[in-house]
Amino acid sequence: MNVTEHFTLRELTHSDVALRQGIDNTPSPEVADALTKLAAHILEPVRQHFVTPFSPSSGYRCIKLNRLIGSNDNSQHVKGQAVDFKIPGNDNYDIAFWIYQNLDFDQIILECYTPGDPQSGWVHCSYVETGNRKDVLTYTGREYLHGLIS
Repeated sequence: MNVTEHFTLRELTHSDVALRQGIDNTPSPEVADALTKLAAHILEPVRQHFVTPFSPSSGYRCIKLNRLIGSNDNSQHVKGQAVDFKIPGNDNYDIAFWIYQNLDFDQIILECYTPGDPQSGWVHCSYVETGNRKDVLTYTGREYLHGLIS
């Protein structure tokens, strides 16, 4: 089922870990609605701007899956409000910076990015229907820093 022109609910909920562990990662209707808004307000504009097909590496994670991978129970992934991705052939810093300058978002984290290695790391971005914080961070693998650090 497509939630936007280029993204499906299946790819926003897909998890190899869930499949291997037999975990049902089916979202509730409320979470599916949040994923649809996330795709419409973040993923689709990014896809249209960078004109390159991509699929998120992580979207929705049910609480059981989220705990299994060691993430916090308060993760926006559990609410269907966050997505991790990279776009082949594009610098992850450039992607995060474009989102920062052009989209309404709750949080961007440039994760595990190594300056000089454009394909290193990934972009984490979240969106909520009201009250987006415009929080911008870089995660080095050890610590969170404010802003996009290249």
